[in-house]
Amino acid sequence: MKKLIVLVLSLVLMTAALVGCSGDTGNDQGQTPGPADQTEKLVVGATAKPHAEILEVVKPVLEADGVELEIKEFTDYVLLNPSLKDGEIDANFFQHIPYLDDYNSQNNADLKWIAKIHNEPMGVYSKTLTDVNELSEGAAVGIPNDATNGGRALMVLESAGLITLTEGVGVQATEQDIIENPKKIKITMMDAAMLPRALEDLELCVINSNYALEANLNPVQDSIFMEPKDSPFANVLVVRPEDESKESIQKLVKAMQSPEVKEFLETNYPDSCVPSF
Repeated sequence: MKKLIVLVLSLVLMTAALVGCSGDTGNDQGQTPGPADQTEKLVVGATAKPHAEILEVVKPVLEADGVELEIKEFTDYVLLNPSLKDGEIDANFFQHIPYLDDYNSQNNADLKWIAKIHNEPMGVYSKTLTDVNELSEGAAVGIPNDATNGGRALMVLESAGLITLTEGVGVQATEQDIIENPKKIKITMMDAAMLPRALEDLELCVINSNYALEANLNPVQDSIFMEPKDSPFANVLVVRPEDESKESIQKLVKAMQSPEVKEFLETNYPDSCVPSF
């Protein structure tokens, strides 16, 4: 009888052990998914400096919040909005609001900015001059060839006292809006990424801070004139409108406006990349 009782107890214990082991096989046994199974992934497109660097700061912040961030770096910022529109990436980070508005109107798109991150004052650079007033008559001056950054660069030249634009034209300014040009400067438009190299041939170039940084130019120390710091051209995070309310996107916004990002900008890019949050 004792042997029978021992045998029965042994069978009960073995059955319990087997049931316990079967519970480790995963979600098909009704288990609640673990944290690793709940991780979401976001692919964000960006230009290199400082945008991709900022996203690297954001990466561990998001990871702690259950979001895996993949940073897709672009050398040509013209490709970033089409990539977002076509669903190749989940968000992008490289542009200011006037550039986005122009892209949407020209391409029947409805991409939406959802957070201001930082402002990059545009600067005037030269290899040969130390003051904009030294510019020779008839000199060639390089500016970006896309509509909004070209207009913005003309506004910078106006702020520097080199030209006068039609009143109120703002970022929509073109060369035709120059109403006073005392030094008879010649505007040379080219791809924004090419402008740092064009300094070898042109007396002045008006360069976006991100491309200046990539060319190892310090916007504060190397520019001979800087766009006023109250410029409205904050760099923004952009998504497709249907994705704005997604939890992972909202977590991205929170991480990009975090104290970690602010500290990174103030430490690594003082005055050249000003937090906008």
